[in-house]
Amino acid sequence: MRRLILAFAALLPGAAPAPPPPPPADTAEFAWFDYRGGDPSDALPLRPGGYRNPILHGFYPDPSVTRAGRDFYLVTSTFAWFPGIPVFRSRDLVHWTQIGNAIDRPAQLDFGRLGLSRGVFAPSIHEHAGMFYILNTCVDCGGNFVIRARNPAGPWSDPVWLPDLEGGIDPSFFFDADGSAWIVNNGPPPGRPLYEGHRAIWVQKFDLGAMKTSGPRTLLVNGGVEPAKKPIWIEGPHIFRKDGFYYLTAAEGGTAEAHSEVVLRSRSVTGPYQPFAGNPILTQRDLPRDRAMPITSAGHAELVETASGDWWATFLAVRPYAGDFYNTGRETFLLPVTWENGWPRITAPGQAIPYVHPRPSLPPQPSPVPTAGGFDVRDEFDGPKLPPYWMMMRNPREPWWTLSGGALRLRARPVALGDNGNPSFVARRQQHGSASASTELRYCPRRDGDEAGLAVLQNDAAWYLLAVGEAGGKPVLMLKRRTGEGEPADGIAIASAPLPAACGTPIRLRIDARGGTYDFSYALPGGAWRMLRHGADGTMLSTKRAGGFVGAVFGLYAHADPR
Repeated sequence: MRRLILAFAALLPGAAPAPPPPPPADTAEFAWFDYRGGDPSDALPLRPGGYRNPILHGFYPDPSVTRAGRDFYLVTSTFAWFPGIPVFRSRDLVHWTQIGNAIDRPAQLDFGRLGLSRGVFAPSIHEHAGMFYILNTCVDCGGNFVIRARNPAGPWSDPVWLPDLEGGIDPSFFFDADGSAWIVNNGPPPGRPLYEGHRAIWVQKFDLGAMKTSGPRTLLVNGGVEPAKKPIWIEGPHIFRKDGFYYLTAAEGGTAEAHSEVVLRSRSVTGPYQPFAGNPILTQRDLPRDRAMPITSAGHAELVETASGDWWATFLAVRPYAGDFYNTGRETFLLPVTWENGWPRITAPGQAIPYVHPRPSLPPQPSPVPTAGGFDVRDEFDGPKLPPYWMMMRNPREPWWTLSGGALRLRARPVALGDNGNPSFVARRQQHGSASASTELRYCPRRDGDEAGLAVLQNDAAWYLLAVGEAGGKPVLMLKRRTGEGEPADGIAIASAPLPAACGTPIRLRIDARGGTYDFSYALPGGAWRMLRHGADGTMLSTKRAGGFVGAVFGLYAHADPR
């Protein structure tokens, strides 16, 4: 009844608005989250009928695409983030709408205490006879598996494990015209590897009724397209059929600047496969490193045919802000495929991947949440659940977040950002080199060590946290940082400011990314933004320094001192 009386009183002339009640003890309340981003390439003119690359900004690596009727579906890697394996749908290959996550139940896979760059690698999606399949590898958490769903939005089944693929990664289906199903994947070479990065491509039949592999495994490629040159890390294979040939595409050269895509073909699904003399069909390693606005490390492609017979390819690449430094992770790009004397090509030798390109000849279908170019996205937390692009570190073991009253509430728990666990932290990707993330927080720390706020994080050992905490029994704003495994799991304070406002008073927090530097600001009620730290080193959040296969994320966090 008290709430009704306060709401009515606020309508009376001259009545001061009643302050909202403080959040419950050990709870951080976030009223909204605002993301804004842009890049220098946004200034390039976009002609009518064009699109911008990448089509999925930010940490969306290893894209796999398939067509079912008029719809295209795409999935990417998420490693040890949960929910995992985002599923996107599109009608035009340019605008993508996330319709779900294939790994959205904690019991499907157990990421345990894995590093954030372990877990689910390089999923592949396929539709066959009205059923959708995703093949994937859970690295260090079970091996290779298949899940399926009638509706690609989910729910997806629990994993069916594929022990015949032990030691392999990157499985992909091929459904032949005779109804047979095959799995092609990266695996150990026959015998002892001859050098570091020596891998092989194998194929084996799959029994869709029994949901298991069957028959012998057949070696298709040993090492790569030019074995004498000791090619490394051939992976991400896909098979498709066109004009009587079976085409095998695969990534080669590792995931850094030497990355590429190669193609081979055969008259039989089991080979022998002959490589294209013009390989690689996609790479950026033959371009000068000092070019303006470079796109590098391109590879891991999958080709798809439209209903009208045009061919396109999705693939990963990165956009460094300097040298080989990038914080946005590996992203999803799109280019047309041309055919030359029976062979596909994505980029010609020495051709740079364009930031702008004419769209496919498909009816445009804008997506509700933008994924390319410069854009703003604001979450008001007024729905029944978080949008599907929000993630957390590894599987949750208990409910610690709620949405109610137009706010997101996180229960502060004694799990820190650097604990290799599942902290009270929900995040969305940093999708631009120049980006801003802000929120409004209400929180009352109870003791020293309690904290809640806004973080930018690449992995457990590489992050910044702008948080409200307590020091000496008084509320304080802190900027903390962790730059390696040798530092405390809850980070080291590098800046602070006293908070004169009462406990639980709303405070706005903001992190601004500018390539390799980050700024951290705050604002008290009715006040202007104040800078707490300007020009902090952001290269520690890059793949070059932090390692792994993920990209930086912005997120909301709450932590309770374990004492």
